[in-house]
Amino acid sequence: MAKTSARLLALLSLLQTRRDWSGTALAGRLDVSLRTVRRDVDRLRELGYPIAAAKGPEGGYRLGAGTDLPPLLFDDDQAVALTVALQIAATTRGSGLAESAERALNTIRQVMPARLRHRVTALDVTAVDGSPAQPAEPVGGDALLTISAAVHAREVLRFDYGSGGTPAARRAEPHHVITRGGRWYLVAWDLDRDDWRTFRVERMALRTPHGPRFTPRALPGGDVATFVTGAFRGSGDATGDWPCRGTVILDLPAAVVARHTRDGLVEPIATDRCRLTLGSWSWPGLAAAFARYDADIEVVGPGELTEAFADLARRLSRAAAGRVATRAPAGGE
Repeated sequence: MAKTSARLLALLSLLQTRRDWSGTALAGRLDVSLRTVRRDVDRLRELGYPIAAAKGPEGGYRLGAGTDLPPLLFDDDQAVALTVALQIAATTRGSGLAESAERALNTIRQVMPARLRHRVTALDVTAVDGSPAQPAEPVGGDALLTISAAVHAREVLRFDYGSGGTPAARRAEPHHVITRGGRWYLVAWDLDRDDWRTFRVERMALRTPHGPRFTPRALPGGDVATFVTGAFRGSGDATGDWPCRGTVILDLPAAVVARHTRDGLVEPIATDRCRLTLGSWSWPGLAAAFARYDADIEVVGPGELTEAFADLARRLSRAAAGRVATRAPAGGE
């Protein structure tokens, strides 16, 4: 049987996991008698925890909410999850919670046991704006802690990387752990490709031990959010902007267009017209993005966008006629 103090912590942890517990269920989980459960519940009440009891052969228990509730207790996994959540809130732009989340994070770290505080201190996660991605395999707290520790210690990571087939062995200098669109990524300098790369964490099978220490390189643009945004948009520079950006006038009210535009600038011109500026990874992609609005379009610029609309019109015309473009064979005239 576990010692009384350890058993009380286990009981309190169970009471926090769901609304109601029967006495028999608690006794089974703790491997003690119903009488011991009743005594332990009384001890927790003496410590200030409002535990309500229900009458019956087995009895039932519920941890209530109260203004005098002592600090809640967390196991290691919960502490890691809470730290990650607070870091995301602290780095999310425009959330209005950054300062409060940072203060809460400092408070949580102060009350953690030393063994866990040392690991969690190295955990550094940055939230980057991005559209929700397709569901991915879950990422465990141990993986995030291990990668973050390597970032903090400036140690080369060795891992196998891939989602199918034979994973490729990789070596990289880790710089930032980020979350974007519901997925986890590592921003790192790939030693084998001699370039910056963004790795999906759920595809990384970490190897131990880590490699040698390294001197951090300057991240292009100096800001991880800008760099990652540019990487996902296919930008060739460090600005993070789309490589292709253009402006059109739509025969739709600005309020209507704004409801369906997440990453663009909408400017009203008249009650039923507006100017829309968008970006995309290619000019045909940008033309298609504008074409999805059910309205007449007037191109403001640049010229590449006008040419992309003409090319898109030809493709759509052939598709509507059921014809396929004839391509010259490779090497032919």
